[in-house]
Amino acid sequence: MSARPTSDFSPAAFAAGADAASGAGLTWLDEHGDALYRYALPRVQDAHAAEDLVQETLLAALSARDRFTGVSSVRTWLIGILKHKIVDHLRAVARLGPAVEVDADADPFADFFDHRGRWKTAPARWQRDPAALAELAEFREVLARCLASLPRRIASLFWLREAEGKDTEQLCQELQVSATNVWTMLHRARARLRACLTANWFTRDVAP
Repeated sequence: MSARPTSDFSPAAFAAGADAASGAGLTWLDEHGDALYRYALPRVQDAHAAEDLVQETLLAALSARDRFTGVSSVRTWLIGILKHKIVDHLRAVARLGPAVEVDADADPFADFFDHRGRWKTAPARWQRDPAALAELAEFREVLARCLASLPRRIASLFWLREAEGKDTEQLCQELQVSATNVWTMLHRARARLRACLTANWFTRDVAP
């Protein structure tokens, strides 16, 4: 799967359904539409899906605007709605994709270790603290590109596990797959992400 475009959110579809009379919908669109789109895009890895999710978020917010208490900022409130929309989308993508065929006799580590249990190619040592890396915009861009390179179903499952905190039992129930399939997909996602990040970031990353 190739990287998706990162252009700003298109307001046309939302504007057609917004409650222009209240003024709130178009104000939110102008002030927060692009930020919501930029939040959604790296998580769903699909420009059209990200745009649809922003539209759904803004329309849902319009329907619930009387319940907005003002305790948080409008943007924080909108992102909270968007998070739920993203999780529902990722569940649907992961559930509808083809199941991963698991060979019970296959060695899942064969690509990484030789017959003596030694690394075929030892992974590079990562020097930086993960929390510090997460604050770097350039690293987040590389991570987004690496996620975009994963098959969509595997990327969706990885995000549900690592970002949304779903455990194996929850993933099995929600996606209707076996624990072995979940483990296999997560293993593949982590292995590919490590290889991608090593090639595109950590081989040039020098600890201070």
